[in-house]
Amino acid sequence: MQSYKDLEIYQIAHKSAVELHRVTLEDLPRFEMYEERSQIRQSSKSICVNIAEGFGRKKYQQDYVKFLVYAHASCNETIEHLDLLFETKSLKDKDKYQYFIEQYDKLGRKLNVFINKVQEG
Repeated sequence: MQSYKDLEIYQIAHKSAVELHRVTLEDLPRFEMYEERSQIRQSSKSICVNIAEGFGRKKYQQDYVKFLVYAHASCNETIEHLDLLFETKSLKDKDKYQYFIEQYDKLGRKLNVFINKVQEG
């Protein structure tokens, strides 16, 4: 691996964060601008940022794992924000909700596998 951008987990996280950013611009009510909209953007972007930062510390296994765990926690946070937005009816499009839940669920599983591989050495 030459770059964190070569990692499948990074590619999924980055693509999902960009897509989710666009959806929050188009589909959420204005009053969510400073509440859930901001929170979900931060958590989704935090996933790819932590993968990138961890990759930069891959020489130090504990640091690498720590940032991957942060990425996984942000993935869980993003799923929770999606659930909250959908259940409060701020995000009304069920297809978009399902799409993002599936993307972040898949990403969370892949992050778990990747964390285990890094820990094994």
